Amino acid sequence: MAVIEQKMAAAAPRRVTILGSTGSVGCNTVDIVRRDPSAFQVEALTAHNNVELLIEQALALRPRLAVVGIEAKFGRLKEALAGTGIEAAAGRSAVIEAAARPADWVMAAIVGAAGLEPTLAAVRRGAMIGLANKETLVCAGDLMMAEVARHGAVMLPVDSEHSAIFQVFDPEQIEAVEKIILTASGGPFRTRSYEEMRSMTPEQAVAHPNWSMGAKISVDSASMMNKGLELIEAHHLFRLPETQIDILVHPQSIIHSMVAYRDGSVLAQLGSPDMRTPIAYALGWPKRIAAPADRLDFAKMRDLTFESPDAVRFPALRLAREALQEGGQAPTVLNAANEIAVAAFLDRKIAFTDIASVVESVLSEMGTRALSSIADVLETDLSARQVAQRQVAARLTNA
Repeated sequence: MAVIEQKMAAAAPRRVTILGSTGSVGCNTVDIVRRDPSAFQVEALTAHNNVELLIEQALALRPRLAVVGIEAKFGRLKEALAGTGIEAAAGRSAVIEAAARPADWVMAAIVGAAGLEPTLAAVRRGAMIGLANKETLVCAGDLMMAEVARHGAVMLPVDSEHSAIFQVFDPEQIEAVEKIILTASGGPFRTRSYEEMRSMTPEQAVAHPNWSMGAKISVDSASMMNKGLELIEAHHLFRLPETQIDILVHPQSIIHSMVAYRDGSVLAQLGSPDMRTPIAYALGWPKRIAAPADRLDFAKMRDLTFESPDAVRFPALRLAREALQEGGQAPTVLNAANEIAVAAFLDRKIAFTDIASVVESVLSEMGTRALSSIADVLETDLSARQVAQRQVAARLTNA
């Protein structure tokens, strides 16, 4: 066992921080921690806006610190936690400071590029990171992984697909890996025509057939942009080129991903579609801990089916591959433009099919540039958002 594994295996109870504790992944992490309170101490919880749920979680888990990102919510948080011994704080800088506090294990579950700086703060103190925020590696993959190596941090993937690969991937024999295969449910519009998707509503887009997720991630699943982002994330996590990463639609969401080796072996990780399984794997690593997910009953399984993704109906897949091939700022632009476009769709400002169109236009307008620092990433992210907002406004004007 490696030194880092020995160190983390010996740490009991494990001190944890949950960044984004009121989101879908955060709530599932809280659920696992609450089921075994003797195994964990909670250092900090952070939320963006949902102060009432944050208060409920803080009173249950008794962290040393609770942070709400929206400063206007600070008064309510401070009042509710008065006399409990739990420190209250608010604002963007307080979230970053929470990530820098001395926890053994940090769940990075803040949605979108907003999670970049807090995750980086945890990395720079050498923490073990449960990475649920794929956008961190999409926006700044090379830079972030260099920081992980520099500071001796550990990056544990929490996305079900990357967790699956991590569990069956042999990092000592990368040359023996033929390819990795990311599975995708296909989302709620898997069988819809492109014309039908033009009229799909936000309510239809967030109604995922298998997974319970937040609105933004659900829309990404419907457009299959989530799989494009996961492609980029997988490239950085497993050090494989884009040509060795395949995407395969598997509507039942039982096989979460696979690794194909050059001897013809294909290793897969299976489980029910419940995020508590990959969360528990990361939370307990290098040991396995209990999770309450439903167990598979193979005798009751009728079909496990697979199909190739349709890059014409789902152009986000093509855009993500092109961005990874281009490198530099392209993945950062891809992610920023997508976040703006998805928000516009959820606000009913653009059609569902306009999401990929906005992203492609922003990528074309922004061009190519190398990124040499996190400051470059943040500058590019801001610029891409401004361009995307103009693209959205132009579509509103022409509607």
